[in-house]
Amino acid sequence: MTTKTAQNFERWIRSEFRELNTELENLYFAEQPRDVVSGIGNEFKQQLYAAGNQHIERLIREGNTDEGFDSGFELLGNVGFFMAACRRHEIGDPLSPNEPAMQKASALAMQLGASLGVTPRFASAHLETHNLAIDGRYKSFTSLDDEALFLEYNIRGVFAFIRASEALRHCLPLGISHPVTFDLLTQARKALDDVAVSNAALFKKLDADRFFYSVRPYYKPHYVGAVEYRGANAGDFAGINVVDLLLGLCRADDPYYSQMLVEKFLYMRPDDQLVLRDCMRRPSLLDQFLDAQQELAGRDWYQRNAEAFLQACAAHGRVASQHHDMLVSKFIEQPSVAAGVTDKADLTASGPPLPVLLKSLQRLRDLRNAADVPDIGSRHQDIKLIKASLEKSA
Repeated sequence: MTTKTAQNFERWIRSEFRELNTELENLYFAEQPRDVVSGIGNEFKQQLYAAGNQHIERLIREGNTDEGFDSGFELLGNVGFFMAACRRHEIGDPLSPNEPAMQKASALAMQLGASLGVTPRFASAHLETHNLAIDGRYKSFTSLDDEALFLEYNIRGVFAFIRASEALRHCLPLGISHPVTFDLLTQARKALDDVAVSNAALFKKLDADRFFYSVRPYYKPHYVGAVEYRGANAGDFAGINVVDLLLGLCRADDPYYSQMLVEKFLYMRPDDQLVLRDCMRRPSLLDQFLDAQQELAGRDWYQRNAEAFLQACAAHGRVASQHHDMLVSKFIEQPSVAAGVTDKADLTASGPPLPVLLKSLQRLRDLRNAADVPDIGSRHQDIKLIKASLEKSA
């Protein structure tokens, strides 16, 4: 249960807040260049800022945010939506850690984030896995069709990754030789194929300019108090990393990969954090097949299950390539080049300049593909051994 004050804030986020953002986005998109927001729609900006702060002041005066995790997490999302919108519309000085316009919102966000064990800004879960629809409408920043496309296909992809991760987790207590492990590996591969279907639909249907100029800017880094937090990322859930770790294509003891996990932990819900921590200490399926291949490769169970395992790895690699080579290229890299803003400091949700981000994403793609790339910790040779053990026994 939430308080009446929190419910009123929720209604505002779902109505006037969304429509004010939509009006502003349409004004920006009609201008040239489209990335300039200063001096445009000031009346709408003032209305959004004033109304949002009124709600936040009432919540602070009420002082009761201890209504259980789910209610607190929902409230944090609403405060985070408001702060992200102010950042997007450049209300006040969004790049200043001492921005007075955001002090009250920051105070409430930090209180909520600290009590919940999550980052004090909106996370991808607020728009994806924990975004309640009321009468068919879920929360969003705008009413734009392109934001709806982006969110709905991302949500489908996220849940497909979660299905794949759950299937792989169930393999662990059964072991690689269990007959049902074949079924679970097949389920994981099919779920990863579903991710590819969602990605392909997003690539086909989403307008690149509308995404780049009207959706992406709400995911920018911004300050909460004196600390700048990166933007929410669609990968801020445990499932995709569980797949990485349990397949064995990425390793928790790889400094590059473990640093990425450390940075994303607080952007996930605590229940997701527990799942990921547990998988970080588990032996991967790849390592288990490697241990078995020298003496047991001739067994029927090995041939059947190892083939299903390799198919799941291949599916995961295809999705990683699709994400980097199609989605990132079309919706981030190409529009950035066209607009001449590739070196802009606040271009990416993750924070670093675009060339740095692209290099990191390319490395992640190569790891997930077990690519034959030196000095990145790729499992290429290990996957090659498993393939060879199948061919030798065929």
